[in-house]
Amino acid sequence: MYTGHVEKPTFILEAVASEDLWIWYAFFGMPGSFNNINVLDQSDLFNELRAGVAPSARFVINGREYGMGYYLADGIYPKWATIVQRIRAPNDRKKAHFARMQEAYRKDVERAFGVLQARFAIVKGPSRFWDQEDMYYIMTTCIILHNMIIEYQREQEDDETIELLRDTSPQLSRERTSTFSEFLARNKKIRSTETYHQLRYDLIEHLWVRLSEE
Repeated sequence: MYTGHVEKPTFILEAVASEDLWIWYAFFGMPGSFNNINVLDQSDLFNELRAGVAPSARFVINGREYGMGYYLADGIYPKWATIVQRIRAPNDRKKAHFARMQEAYRKDVERAFGVLQARFAIVKGPSRFWDQEDMYYIMTTCIILHNMIIEYQREQEDDETIELLRDTSPQLSRERTSTFSEFLARNKKIRSTETYHQLRYDLIEHLWVRLSEE
């Protein structure tokens, strides 16, 4: 079950990284046979969004306000309000500019993982002598050390404090509670195809306006 397209048993690392190579979120241990959709279904990122415990991310693009963050992805992902797919064959200058900008930011995660591998050979090489729990702790330790190096290299430290631990223990009930209704509403909002198309259109227009102002 861990053997996927690379024809060797592998594990998947799901990660969110910023352009300064800081890894904000990581989830390691899913079987390498999973595709992007399988990973998405088990992602803690989207589970927190559905549960209403994800950090607030309100922003205005092209004069329109949005209440959830979004992730840049390729075409295999679904058209959700929290996912912005890349444009495979842009047919005008606006879309071509958007495609170039999106691809540049999508490479931030790849670059962060490349630096992680370069710093810690144990991440890059094959794992033959550890069980799944050992590999999880090895990967987690390397990510923590990686972030410590990034923090040390920063010229100035941010004053913001990020709350990493939250009490997300579910409250079980056999009744249709308001919490469950809110969960269904948030899930419907996340899966909104209409918001997906509107967000991508607004992003294309926003980036084109910024380009014309430079």
